[in-house]
Amino acid sequence: MSFLDKIDRSNLPQHVAVIMDGNGRWAQEKGQERVFGHLNGVESVRATLKAAISCGIQYLTLYAFSKENWNRPKKEVDALMNLLVNTITGEIGELNQNGVRLLAIGNLENLPTNCIEELNSGMEVTKKNNRITLVLALSYSSRWEITNAVKRIVASGVDADKVDDALVSQSLTTNGIPDPELLIRTSGEYRISNFLLWQIAYAELYFTETLWPDFREEDFYKAIADYQGRERRFGMTSHQLIEQPNNDNPS
Repeated sequence: MSFLDKIDRSNLPQHVAVIMDGNGRWAQEKGQERVFGHLNGVESVRATLKAAISCGIQYLTLYAFSKENWNRPKKEVDALMNLLVNTITGEIGELNQNGVRLLAIGNLENLPTNCIEELNSGMEVTKKNNRITLVLALSYSSRWEITNAVKRIVASGVDADKVDDALVSQSLTTNGIPDPELLIRTSGEYRISNFLLWQIAYAELYFTETLWPDFREEDFYKAIADYQGRERRFGMTSHQLIEQPNNDNPS
Protein backbone atom coordinates (compact mmCIF):
# COMPACT_ATOMS: atom_id res chain seq x y z
CA MET A 1 0.00 0.00 0.00
CA SER A 2 1.27 3.45 -0.87
CA PHE A 3 1.59 6.14 1.80
CA LEU A 4 -0.68 8.18 -0.49
CA ASP A 5 -3.54 5.89 0.52
CA LYS A 6 -2.91 6.72 4.19
CA ILE A 7 -3.11 10.48 3.72
CA ASP A 8 -6.10 12.31 5.17
CA ARG A 9 -7.09 14.86 2.52
CA SER A 10 -8.86 16.95 5.17
CA ASN A 11 -5.64 17.47 7.14
CA LEU A 12 -3.09 18.58 4.56
CA PRO A 13 -0.43 21.23 5.05
CA GLN A 14 -1.23 24.14 2.77
CA HIS A 15 2.47 24.85 2.21
CA VAL A 16 5.41 22.41 2.18
CA ALA A 17 9.01 23.64 1.99
CA VAL A 18 11.93 21.40 1.03
CA ILE A 19 15.68 21.70 1.61
CA MET A 20 17.03 19.62 -1.27
CA ASP A 21 20.29 18.26 0.14
CA GLY A 22 22.64 15.45 -0.82
CA ASN A 23 23.34 15.93 -4.53
CA GLY A 24 27.11 16.11 -4.07
CA ARG A 25 27.36 13.06 -1.81
CA TRP A 26 25.09 11.07 -4.13
CA ALA A 27 27.39 11.84 -7.07
CA GLN A 28 30.56 11.09 -5.11
CA GLU A 29 29.16 7.71 -4.05
CA LYS A 30 28.89 6.92 -7.76
CA GLY A 31 32.39 8.17 -8.54
CA GLN A 32 31.07 11.24 -10.36
CA GLU A 33 31.56 14.98 -9.98
CA ARG A 34 29.05 16.93 -7.90
CA VAL A 35 27.36 18.38 -10.97
CA PHE A 36 26.18 14.86 -11.85
CA GLY A 37 24.15 14.88 -8.64
CA HIS A 38 22.57 18.22 -9.47
CA LEU A 39 21.58 16.94 -12.91
CA ASN A 40 19.88 13.89 -11.41
CA GLY A 41 18.26 16.03 -8.73
CA VAL A 42 16.04 17.58 -11.41
CA GLU A 43 14.08 14.32 -11.65
CA SER A 44 13.47 14.53 -7.89
CA VAL A 45 12.05 18.02 -8.37
CA ARG A 46 9.64 16.64 -10.96
CA ALA A 47 8.66 13.75 -8.68
CA THR A 48 8.14 16.02 -5.68
CA LEU A 49 6.00 18.47 -7.63
CA LYS A 50 3.95 15.59 -9.03
CA ALA A 51 3.44 14.19 -5.52
CA ALA A 52 2.45 17.58 -4.14
CA ILE A 53 -0.14 17.96 -6.90
CA SER A 54 -1.46 14.44 -6.25
CA CYS A 55 -1.92 15.23 -2.55
CA GLY A 56 -3.53 18.61 -3.12
CA ILE A 57 -0.76 20.77 -1.65
CA GLN A 58 -1.24 24.42 -2.59
CA TYR A 59 2.31 25.76 -2.16
CA LEU A 60 5.65 23.99 -2.61
CA THR A 61 8.87 25.90 -1.91
CA LEU A 62 12.20 24.41 -2.96
CA TYR A 63 15.53 25.67 -1.61
CA ALA A 64 17.35 25.60 -4.94
CA PHE A 65 20.35 27.86 -4.35
CA SER A 66 21.39 29.67 -1.18
CA LYS A 67 23.20 32.98 -0.91
CA GLU A 68 26.09 31.02 0.62
CA ASN A 69 26.24 28.70 -2.40
CA TRP A 70 27.93 31.49 -4.36
CA ASN A 71 31.06 30.54 -2.39
CA ARG A 72 31.24 27.12 -4.07
CA PRO A 73 33.78 26.46 -6.86
CA LYS A 74 33.02 28.57 -9.94
CA LYS A 75 32.71 25.47 -12.12
CA GLU A 76 29.92 24.11 -9.94
CA VAL A 77 28.14 27.46 -9.67
CA ASP A 78 28.26 27.99 -13.44
CA ALA A 79 26.90 24.49 -13.99
CA LEU A 80 24.07 25.11 -11.53
CA MET A 81 23.12 28.38 -13.24
CA ASN A 82 23.11 26.71 -16.65
CA LEU A 83 21.06 23.83 -15.26
CA LEU A 84 18.58 26.29 -13.78
CA VAL A 85 18.11 28.09 -17.09
CA ASN A 86 17.78 24.88 -19.09
CA THR A 87 15.37 23.35 -16.60
CA ILE A 88 13.08 26.37 -16.52
CA THR A 89 13.12 26.59 -20.30
CA GLY A 90 12.35 22.90 -20.70
CA GLU A 91 9.70 22.61 -18.00
CA ILE A 92 7.55 25.72 -18.47
CA GLY A 93 5.23 24.03 -20.99
CA GLU A 94 4.51 21.14 -18.63
CA LEU A 95 4.14 23.45 -15.63
CA ASN A 96 1.56 25.42 -17.55
CA GLN A 97 -0.31 22.28 -18.59
CA ASN A 98 -0.45 21.09 -14.97
CA GLY A 99 -1.71 24.42 -13.62
CA VAL A 100 1.52 25.28 -11.80
CA ARG A 101 2.23 28.92 -11.01
CA LEU A 102 5.95 29.68 -10.78
CA LEU A 103 7.35 32.19 -8.27
CA ALA A 104 10.88 32.96 -7.06
CA ILE A 105 12.21 34.48 -3.85
CA GLY A 106 15.69 35.60 -2.87
CA ASN A 107 18.27 38.14 -3.97
CA LEU A 108 17.42 37.51 -7.61
CA GLU A 109 19.48 40.48 -8.83
CA ASN A 110 22.60 38.41 -8.16
CA LEU A 111 21.58 35.79 -10.72
CA PRO A 112 23.02 35.85 -14.26
CA THR A 113 20.99 37.90 -16.73
CA ASN A 114 19.82 34.83 -18.67
CA CYS A 115 18.56 33.23 -15.44
CA ILE A 116 16.59 36.34 -14.53
CA GLU A 117 15.11 36.50 -18.01
CA GLU A 118 14.00 32.85 -17.96
CA LEU A 119 12.55 33.24 -14.47
CA ASN A 120 10.61 36.34 -15.41
CA SER A 121 9.35 34.67 -18.58
CA GLY A 122 8.29 31.54 -16.68
CA MET A 123 6.51 33.54 -13.99
CA GLU A 124 4.70 35.62 -16.58
CA VAL A 125 3.54 32.60 -18.60
CA THR A 126 2.24 30.75 -15.52
CA LYS A 127 0.92 33.67 -13.45
CA LYS A 128 -2.77 32.76 -13.94
CA ASN A 129 -2.37 29.11 -12.92
CA ASN A 130 -3.92 28.19 -9.58
CA ARG A 131 -3.59 24.44 -9.03
CA ILE A 132 -0.33 24.77 -7.09
CA THR A 133 2.32 27.47 -6.62
CA LEU A 134 5.93 26.36 -7.02
CA VAL A 135 8.30 28.76 -5.26
CA LEU A 136 12.02 28.58 -6.07
CA ALA A 137 14.32 30.03 -3.40
CA LEU A 138 17.32 31.31 -5.36
CA SER A 139 20.31 33.23 -4.02
CA TYR A 140 18.24 33.10 -0.85
CA SER A 141 19.28 33.76 2.74
CA SER A 142 16.82 34.17 5.58
CA ARG A 143 19.13 36.54 7.45
CA TRP A 144 19.46 38.63 4.27
CA GLU A 145 15.68 38.60 3.89
CA ILE A 146 14.95 39.63 7.48
CA THR A 147 17.66 42.31 7.44
CA ASN A 148 16.21 43.81 4.26
CA ALA A 149 12.73 43.70 5.76
CA VAL A 150 13.95 45.67 8.77
CA LYS A 151 15.61 48.21 6.48
CA ARG A 152 12.40 48.68 4.50
CA ILE A 153 10.36 49.14 7.66
CA VAL A 154 12.81 51.70 9.05
CA ALA A 155 12.96 53.54 5.71
CA SER A 156 9.16 53.74 5.62
CA GLY A 157 9.18 55.80 8.82
CA VAL A 158 6.85 53.51 10.76
CA ASP A 159 6.83 54.20 14.50
CA ALA A 160 8.49 51.46 16.55
CA ASP A 161 5.28 50.77 18.48
CA LYS A 162 3.50 50.10 15.18
CA VAL A 163 5.87 47.29 14.18
CA ASP A 164 4.30 43.87 14.71
CA ASP A 165 4.50 40.33 13.33
CA ALA A 166 2.14 41.15 10.48
CA LEU A 167 4.20 44.12 9.31
CA VAL A 168 7.42 42.08 9.35
CA SER A 169 5.74 39.26 7.40
CA GLN A 170 4.46 41.74 4.83
CA SER A 171 8.00 43.08 4.38
CA LEU A 172 9.52 39.68 3.56
CA THR A 173 10.01 38.23 0.07
CA THR A 174 7.30 35.69 0.91
CA ASN A 175 4.62 38.34 1.36
CA GLY A 176 1.34 36.85 0.14
CA ILE A 177 2.56 33.27 0.58
CA PRO A 178 1.29 31.36 3.64
CA ASP A 179 3.91 30.13 6.11
CA PRO A 180 4.97 26.50 5.61
CA GLU A 181 3.38 23.98 7.96
CA LEU A 182 5.91 21.30 7.00
CA LEU A 183 9.63 21.55 6.26
CA ILE A 184 11.37 18.53 4.72
CA ARG A 185 15.15 18.12 4.61
CA THR A 186 16.83 15.27 2.79
CA SER A 187 20.26 13.60 3.21
CA GLY A 188 20.20 13.05 6.98
CA GLU A 189 21.40 16.52 7.96
CA TYR A 190 19.61 18.15 10.90
CA ARG A 191 20.00 21.84 10.08
CA ILE A 192 17.77 24.64 8.82
CA SER A 193 20.63 26.24 6.86
CA ASN A 194 19.36 29.82 6.94
CA PHE A 195 16.08 28.91 5.22
CA LEU A 196 12.75 30.63 5.97
CA LEU A 197 13.71 31.22 9.61
CA TRP A 198 10.83 33.61 10.27
CA GLN A 199 8.27 31.63 8.28
CA ILE A 200 8.87 28.20 9.86
CA ALA A 201 8.31 29.35 13.44
CA TYR A 202 5.47 26.81 13.82
CA ALA A 203 6.35 24.38 11.04
CA GLU A 204 6.75 20.67 11.64
CA LEU A 205 10.27 19.49 10.71
CA TYR A 206 10.81 16.21 8.88
CA PHE A 207 14.29 14.80 8.25
CA THR A 208 15.06 11.83 6.01
CA GLU A 209 18.30 9.99 5.29
CA THR A 210 17.37 9.80 1.60
CA LEU A 211 19.73 11.80 -0.61
CA TRP A 212 17.92 14.27 -2.82
CA PRO A 213 18.51 12.52 -6.20
CA ASP A 214 16.81 9.40 -4.73
CA PHE A 215 13.80 11.32 -3.34
CA ARG A 216 10.58 10.28 -5.07
CA GLU A 217 6.80 10.54 -4.72
CA GLU A 218 6.58 7.88 -2.03
CA ASP A 219 9.13 9.73 0.09
CA PHE A 220 6.98 12.86 -0.12
CA TYR A 221 3.82 10.96 0.79
CA LYS A 222 5.62 9.44 3.78
CA ALA A 223 6.54 12.92 5.02
CA ILE A 224 2.91 14.07 4.71
CA ALA A 225 1.69 10.98 6.56
CA ASP A 226 4.22 11.65 9.32
CA TYR A 227 3.05 15.27 9.56
CA GLN A 228 -0.55 14.10 9.97
CA GLY A 229 0.46 11.90 12.88
CA ARG A 230 1.70 14.83 14.93
CA GLU A 231 -0.19 16.98 17.41
CA ARG A 232 0.28 20.65 16.56
CA ARG A 233 -0.30 22.65 19.76
CA PHE A 234 1.06 26.13 18.92
CA GLY A 235 2.02 26.72 22.56
CA MET A 236 -1.24 25.36 23.99
CA THR A 237 -1.87 22.13 25.87
CA SER A 238 -3.46 19.03 24.40
CA HIS A 239 -6.51 19.65 26.59
CA GLN A 240 -6.94 23.15 25.15
CA LEU A 241 -6.83 21.74 21.63
CA ILE A 242 -9.61 19.32 22.47
CA GLU A 243 -11.71 22.22 23.74
CA GLN A 244 -10.91 24.27 20.62
CA PRO A 245 -10.89 21.76 17.73
CA ASN A 246 -11.13 24.49 15.11
CA ASN A 247 -8.31 26.58 16.52
CA ASP A 248 -6.39 28.51 13.87
CA ASN A 249 -2.63 28.80 13.79
CA PRO A 250 -1.92 31.77 16.10
CA SER A 251 1.27 32.56 14.25
